[in-house]
Amino acid sequence: MKYIRQFSIIMLVTCIGEVLKYVLPLPVPASIYGLCLMLFLLMTGIIKLEHVKETGLFLVEIMPLMFIPAAVGLIDSWGALQSVIIPVLVITVVVTIVVMVVSGKVTDAVLGLQERRKKHE
Repeated sequence: MKYIRQFSIIMLVTCIGEVLKYVLPLPVPASIYGLCLMLFLLMTGIIKLEHVKETGLFLVEIMPLMFIPAAVGLIDSWGALQSVIIPVLVITVVVTIVVMVVSGKVTDAVLGLQERRKKHE
């Protein structure tokens, strides 16, 4: 029963993100609205981490399975991709490297801030 409740909370936040996508006139995907809303709810304590932790961990563990339909879609549309495969691969590699570098720098900055806060306490 606990997992059903946790999954329901996650789905409710996701559905609110979908509603926000249609209400707000911004070019932001519904998933981003949902993630930002979940972050806000967790940071403010409206939703406690214990209320969604186990189901969240489960969803992260099965995440690779969620990419199978996308991969099948790519295989299915190979004819359209074949003519632009080189630019797509170059863009994918460059963007992946940029995301890794930026993520690493942001993580370093956050860890540095946490260490400085601990030293001042």
